[in-house]
Amino acid sequence: MKLLTPSLLILAAFVFGGMMFKSMAPVNCGTILPNDRVFVLTGDVRRIPFAMRMLHAHPDIHVYIIGAGGGTYYNPPHIIVESESKSTYQNAVAIKNIAIQKNLDRLVVITTEDHMNRAMYLIGQELPNTEIVACPTRLFGMPPAKRLERWATEYVKYVVTMFGIKES
Repeated sequence: MKLLTPSLLILAAFVFGGMMFKSMAPVNCGTILPNDRVFVLTGDVRRIPFAMRMLHAHPDIHVYIIGAGGGTYYNPPHIIVESESKSTYQNAVAIKNIAIQKNLDRLVVITTEDHMNRAMYLIGQELPNTEIVACPTRLFGMPPAKRLERWATEYVKYVVTMFGIKES
């Protein structure tokens, strides 16, 4: 019985932490200003089409697609592709390099809602004096079990990141 109590406490803390993690994730896109730079973290099929809708709604913004992988791309005006980064931490470093080069003090981040907390944390660590606006892509059309799995995976990665392991 004594071993069961600490296990239940740990499980309860994990579940409560997961609920807090989900409740802290932004669900709506912050205000996009006419001269904003929008950074899209690749990895989910919803992110780039969502960013293209943002570009259509705000034709003067510049969009950076971060972590697109190798290859040759046709880049329409106002779209820049970064293809070297392979993880969320590497995305954050790539965004930092661009922000420093372009002297940005504000940027918008597009990623899926389940990924936003960790992405914002890592980017904020790299750019502590930069205003970072969240613009999450919702996980519509996904079975509940798959959605729960994604949230749980991102929560575990977030906890690991908080312990200083950035490449997860």
